[in-house]
Amino acid sequence: MTGYGALAEVYEWLISDAKLAPAESAASFDDVLGLLPSDAHVLDCSCGTGQLAVGLAGRGIQVVATDASDAMVRRTAELSEEFGASVRTVRASWEELPEHFEDGTFDMVFCVGNSLHHAEGARGRGAALESMSRLLRRGGRLVLTSRTWELVRSRGSRLDISDRLVRRNGRDAVVVYRWEIAPRWEEEHHIEIAIAQVDATGSVAVHSELLSCWPYRHEELEAELHRAGLRTEASTFDGAAENYLVVASKA
Repeated sequence: MTGYGALAEVYEWLISDAKLAPAESAASFDDVLGLLPSDAHVLDCSCGTGQLAVGLAGRGIQVVATDASDAMVRRTAELSEEFGASVRTVRASWEELPEHFEDGTFDMVFCVGNSLHHAEGARGRGAALESMSRLLRRGGRLVLTSRTWELVRSRGSRLDISDRLVRRNGRDAVVVYRWEIAPRWEEEHHIEIAIAQVDATGSVAVHSELLSCWPYRHEELEAELHRAGLRTEASTFDGAAENYLVVASKA
């Protein structure tokens, strides 16, 4: 897993306007949240800066938020305090989750924000999905979002510079992605993300981080979910779309 140490402090510039507010972040998953029992226990195991976890807690759902990044967990705790939300935060990688929670603890596990590609290759993804599956009760669901890596790889190595300023907390920034696409699918790829903040005087402060990722095909993910004891109930996969969502239930 990668650290998200530098980016954690400016991560809100990477979140879309539509999901920046915790309530709106939770609302984007209304379809699956309607499947939860009234006394649901939910795990957000790639919590980032906490928008989803805090939004879920705001609905009265019992929420635990975990992330492999200490900085992300800290920011989630800070957001929870800001909104007066009851969210338990734990720093844990996916593989470490069973050390913190008993099997069958949760009714739903979220692994969103296109995070699974940070698991190291097929072995790492399999271990991560197995951990998530173990923590689900029978009939519980994993909700996962992913980049469409078939599309990402087809574009090759490149530099993507946002065509507009993003305003957060009264400051503007330009977001830049630099993609290093390896020759083969199974090799380590890299994404360097830079957030160039511009202040009122015109000065620029750049926060950047080089992140490792291991892409996968949609059909590989489907097979790995099945091996982890999960059955796909719904998928929005479209080879022409940038991202997709998968909902898989534990048999």
